[in-house]
Amino acid sequence: MKIALDAMGGDHAPEVTVAGAMDAARDFGIGLYLVGKEAMLQEQLARYDTTNLDLTVIPATQEIAMWEHPAEAVRTRPDNSMSVAMRLVKEGRADAFVTCGNTGGALAAALLTLGRLKGIKRPALATPFPHRQGYCLLLDIGANATCKPLYLQQFAIMGSVYAQALLDRPRPRVALVSNGEEAGKGNALVQETFALLEQMPSLYFVGNVEGKEIFAGKADVVVTDGFTGNVLLKTAEAVASMLTDLVKKEAKQRPAAAVGLLLAKPALEAVAARLDYREYGSAVLLGVDGIVMVGHGRSDSLGVRNAIRAAFRAANSNVLKKISNQIKI
Repeated sequence: MKIALDAMGGDHAPEVTVAGAMDAARDFGIGLYLVGKEAMLQEQLARYDTTNLDLTVIPATQEIAMWEHPAEAVRTRPDNSMSVAMRLVKEGRADAFVTCGNTGGALAAALLTLGRLKGIKRPALATPFPHRQGYCLLLDIGANATCKPLYLQQFAIMGSVYAQALLDRPRPRVALVSNGEEAGKGNALVQETFALLEQMPSLYFVGNVEGKEIFAGKADVVVTDGFTGNVLLKTAEAVASMLTDLVKKEAKQRPAAAVGLLLAKPALEAVAARLDYREYGSAVLLGVDGIVMVGHGRSDSLGVRNAIRAAFRAANSNVLKKISNQIKI
């Protein structure tokens, strides 16, 4: 098993990407291609003991910055680290691709290099999303701001297959984000998609969900367009961060509460871990002909390590073939 890592991707690359790669190689026994500017990567690797670790530097002279127009950068600079790493997957030298860099760049490079699975109209970004009982799979979270009902139908199929293969959900409950639970609620896109999903016996479609039902754990796979999904995800991350900061601030202003906070520290740490995006590692780009994982841009070494772990599990799951089989039905 070999994973191609875009070692130049992310706000803190290549320091944290190399550190995360080291941890993943050591903890999981995974072989890694570190793709990027060779001198910089060798300088980082020199800080570690790499004995008995399967790490190979693959040179790439260019990179895609977080602020760049992704499609244009991919087309005009083919030796960027994303495209070079993606070609390793295309050639069969690597089993999966991981980046914490420009999400649009990853999408553009994947479409240009790997292409879509046969029958897929649009790929979708899917991520584990925490709720009271554990987590669900939320998609799309940003690959497609504008969608058609057929796109959402395919998102539901791909999400259901992924949840079965990798999230231990034998019969995942699939739901559609709307502003009401009733079948007639939602805009035209939601209503038309609802009609498509309820006619699919292969899916366990449980209907519409509002925001509160998502957090209550009423579905295992939550489907929406990329605009709505991205807003939902980033709002949830911001609220979690705000609540953590408020608890700390209020405790500091009240000595008695600070004592209680100290006693509750193990429970609070467990909650924080549930809400920590680094624990989930990355979002998966479903619908392209290869395993593509996109981590958070501000990931530290733990986030990179767990993104590599997620790619390793996905590559071992045969999920691409399973999706292709369902799309043909």
